[in-house]
Amino acid sequence: MARTAQEASRVSPEVLARYEPIIGIETHVQLKTASKIFCACSAQFGDPPNHNTCPVCLGLPGALPVLNRRALELAVKAALALNCTVQPRSRFARKNYFYPDLPKGYQISMYELPLATGGWLEIEHDGQTKRVGITRLHLEDDAAKGMHEGFSDSGRYTYIDFNRGGVPLIEIVSEPDLRAPEEAHAYLIALKQVLLYTEVSDCNMEEGSLRCDANVSVRLRGEHSFGTKAEVKNLNSFRYLTHALEYEIERQVQLLESGGRVVQETRLWNVAAGRTEPMRSKEYAHDYRYFPEPDLLPVQASEELLARVRAEMPELPAARRARFVRDYAVTPYDAGVLTATRELAGYFEQTVRAGAPAKSAANWIQGELLRLLNESGREIANSPVPPGVLARVIGLAETQATTASGAKATLAIAFKTGEDPDAIVKREGFAQITDTSAIERACREVIEKNTEQVAKYRAGNEGVFKFLVGQVMRSTRGQAHPQAVNDALRRLLAAK
Repeated sequence: MARTAQEASRVSPEVLARYEPIIGIETHVQLKTASKIFCACSAQFGDPPNHNTCPVCLGLPGALPVLNRRALELAVKAALALNCTVQPRSRFARKNYFYPDLPKGYQISMYELPLATGGWLEIEHDGQTKRVGITRLHLEDDAAKGMHEGFSDSGRYTYIDFNRGGVPLIEIVSEPDLRAPEEAHAYLIALKQVLLYTEVSDCNMEEGSLRCDANVSVRLRGEHSFGTKAEVKNLNSFRYLTHALEYEIERQVQLLESGGRVVQETRLWNVAAGRTEPMRSKEYAHDYRYFPEPDLLPVQASEELLARVRAEMPELPAARRARFVRDYAVTPYDAGVLTATRELAGYFEQTVRAGAPAKSAANWIQGELLRLLNESGREIANSPVPPGVLARVIGLAETQATTASGAKATLAIAFKTGEDPDAIVKREGFAQITDTSAIERACREVIEKNTEQVAKYRAGNEGVFKFLVGQVMRSTRGQAHPQAVNDALRRLLAAK
């Protein structure tokens, strides 16, 4: 059973508090293209093993790579969305290392001339906004996938699926600006949101579209130089990232406190054991023997390309949150929830345009609609209730054509059947009763049937009043106007 970092820790909170973690994140993002980065093979996930291959992505002699234009456009879009400077000239390089999933014996990446540099991303943590620097963003091809389990001879052999080999990636390297595992988590959440808004990637971690490694070191608070860092790999979920960083920070503090030293190395997060484990000594750039890729021309990011990509850029999450607060007078918290995805933000705005008050639309979407979607396992993009229908349900409640409970019931039925809200209200008898004579009649009946509670109320027990109101609402199936019920009951109870 996996242990949490706290359970495994032998370092007191007081000792941990004396140290400051230094964290940087390297994120590998699969671009949302139809084909691979240097050939025409499909980049589709889930096809039969070794189905999407050709001489180029298999690294066969004489095969020459050709850069996928769409991959370049998406990489530029990501760079601009992360406030990076796209370099007018970048260059691919060969990163040489030998591993079974690397058919060429090298990876085509970028080294001394990356595509983009010097960006930043704002994160929200503990109610504070923090700007995290982006060191660089560059293009590269992915390796194939080693398959270590699931075969009768897995104990002796590793199988290789080359479908993933050659799919287009961008690597996004942050500055070491993060100071807590929770900040690293917030950084990845914000980064994923930007990538989804711009449709650069589907960011599906289960399919390997978003993978991250963390560089982490510790130093005594007040010191300025960095400690020796370890790179932690195999972080295929945001939750594992947090747990791995907590464990690794405590491991390094314990080493230093016991008189040892931290070794620069690459470590793997062992999910089952709940700890990081050594993988190999950390490589330096010269270990990869980088040299310019001779089969690809330098990349020229023209002004025409930049202008075209900027024209495609959607409104980004931070700007949309600020606009929602300004234009719709919703709270910053509500704006954060409503802009969590591009689809949800669009649904909210369409609901408001259909006539719903902004605050009411925010409340209904965050409350009833998201609850129904979660219970049915649906996303907002395929909600069976269009924005116009939700606006009509909200209108029924706002105009008191039905009660709040009646409106919620109407939405639930519309969610299941797709029926018109007005027809549902009429058929189900959800129309709110505002006729004062009908309400007074219902109140008299409740008073006559509950003589003991009425006596208690008249003797000064104010708490009984809520019970009597509830009985009236029950007898009217919840459709009586609440304020009218309160007024009628008080008047009748006051009359001896």
